[in-house]
Amino acid sequence: MAWGCDKVVMPAHLQKALGDGDVFECAMQLEGKVFRDVPGRRTLRVELAGNSYFAKLHYGVGWHEILKNLLTLRLPIVSALTEWRAIQRLDELGIPTTPAIAYGCRGNSPATLRSFILTEDLGDIVSLEDFCRDWASRPPALQLKRDVMRAVSHIARTIHDHGLNHRDFYICHFCLDGPKLAAGEVHLYLIDLHRMQVRASMPSAARMKDMAALYFSALDIGLTRRDCLRFLRRYRGVRLRELFQTEQAFWLTVDQRARKLYHKFHGRWPVTPFDKTA
Repeated sequence: MAWGCDKVVMPAHLQKALGDGDVFECAMQLEGKVFRDVPGRRTLRVELAGNSYFAKLHYGVGWHEILKNLLTLRLPIVSALTEWRAIQRLDELGIPTTPAIAYGCRGNSPATLRSFILTEDLGDIVSLEDFCRDWASRPPALQLKRDVMRAVSHIARTIHDHGLNHRDFYICHFCLDGPKLAAGEVHLYLIDLHRMQVRASMPSAARMKDMAALYFSALDIGLTRRDCLRFLRRYRGVRLRELFQTEQAFWLTVDQRARKLYHKFHGRWPVTPFDKTA
C-alpha cells in the first residue's frame, strides 16, 4: 500500500476564507470550540465564510499506536480518509450523516500522516442517548418510541447489509433533527464515522460487535422484550421463528458481549429486557 499523500479537496470559497498561504497548513491550524482533544486528534467547531463546520484534525498516530492495534487485530485509523470515504458511502446509501465539505492529507508515513476533514454543522440536533435518557422512568408516547426504533433499525440494517460497520455503534451516535422532531418527524443522523469500515460484505464478528454495542448502550432506556423483538424482526427482515432457528447462536453472543460491556462500564451486571417478565 502506498502511504504517501499530498492532497486537498476544498471548495474555492473556503480556501479563500482560510486566507493566504498553504491551504493544508491553514486548515490544520484552525481554531474554535474544542469538543474532543485526544492524542493525535482534535475535534472542534469553527466558523468559516459565515457558516459553522466541524473540523477533525489528525496529527499522526505514531508507530506505537499502529503496532498496538495490529497486535490486537484491530485496524489502525491513521487519517481522516476513513471518515471521508464512510460519509461518501453513506450518501450513496441514502443514510443521513454529517455532510463532508473538505478533506486534506499530507505525509509519507502512516505514523506521521497529518490530515483533516471538514463537515457541516448539523445545528439543532439531540443524541438518542440524551433524548431517551428518561424513558425508563417517563415512557414516551408509544408511536414515538416505535418511530425512533424503526429509524434505528433501518440505519443498522442498511449499513450492515452493505458491508459497513460503525465500530462505535452506540445510541449517542444517532442524532435526531430538532426542528423536524418538533414538527412530528423522526429524522436520524448517524455521526462520528472516523472508525467506520467499508467492505463489500461484513464479517459476522463485525456485525456482532456493532449490535452488541448498540444493545449495551440502550439497556437503561426502559425497552421491553417486545420492543427488542420488533427491532430484530425489522433489522433482519425475517420472521422471528426463522431468525432464532438460523441465528440463535449469533444473538446469544450479542447478548453476552453486551452484558460484559455493561459490566465493564458500570461495574455491575445489567438487568436486560429478556431478564424481565414484561
